[in-house]
Amino acid sequence: MSKIIITCAITGSIHTPSMSPNLPVTAQQITENAIGAAEAGAAILHLHARDPANGRPSADPAHFMAFLPQIKQRCDAVLNISTGGSATMTLDDRLAAPKHAQPEMCSLNMGSMNFALYPAAARIAEWKFDWEKPFLEGSDELVFKNTPRDIAMILHELGEKRGARFEFECYDVGHLYMLKHFVDRGLVQGPLFIQFVFGVLGGIGPDPENLTHMKMIADRLFGDGYSFSVLAAGRHQMPLVTMSAILGGHVRVGLEDSLMISQGVLARDNAEQVAKIRRIVEELGRSIASADDARAMLHLKGADRTAI
Repeated sequence: MSKIIITCAITGSIHTPSMSPNLPVTAQQITENAIGAAEAGAAILHLHARDPANGRPSADPAHFMAFLPQIKQRCDAVLNISTGGSATMTLDDRLAAPKHAQPEMCSLNMGSMNFALYPAAARIAEWKFDWEKPFLEGSDELVFKNTPRDIAMILHELGEKRGARFEFECYDVGHLYMLKHFVDRGLVQGPLFIQFVFGVLGGIGPDPENLTHMKMIADRLFGDGYSFSVLAAGRHQMPLVTMSAILGGHVRVGLEDSLMISQGVLARDNAEQVAKIRRIVEELGRSIASADDARAMLHLKGADRTAI
């Protein structure tokens, strides 16, 4: 098996500040969490921004640029900027920061889908900010929009024009076929890095059988022209990413995906989750990929060719 890439998703746009006091929201908190994750073994840092005043997900390039240069200066990890942002953002909003930063890597959701967060609202008794409860409860009528035209635009603007490579986020089996469609159109070239996503209400469920099925379909569609990674929401995080390592895949952890380190225990920071999965995969006999290993494996352009 090849070296295993650990991705760490630092803050995301799903969890809200009332869910954990350890969720990073300010530029300094995001920076320190990112550096800690890299030092613990994460080769790729998947990054969203927040409004530092209230922790709300933000697409403002200024909020991204408040932490991106600091992270780049202090570690050599691959900086992977979200193009998904939040389902409440327009496509132009979501692309503003990655177009400005011209990163080595971006995430790309391979389809439109329901993105239902509202069950989480019932588990919170006290709210820190007035935006959080309506943000979560309103997701029962929320669709994340990424049409084929949107996907083609992202591939053109960030890939063709700015040289980014992509983490193709596939929340269901149909997203794999959509990715194959873009490969067949010649708009995507290998090697592909596919992130199987499990446990988001609206996407495929976090059943182990679904992981083996997603891998089987990806094998059939892409042969040896791809590698896969796994992320899973909440309590399913560690079991499914461990299964990915066993199957020869890569892994993603981070407070975007789960706020916990074990049952009923909040993670202190992102580095704690990285350290845990690193220990697990090394005990399984896998070796950890460095940032430069990841660059070579995924054919990235290099940090010196970004605008960060």
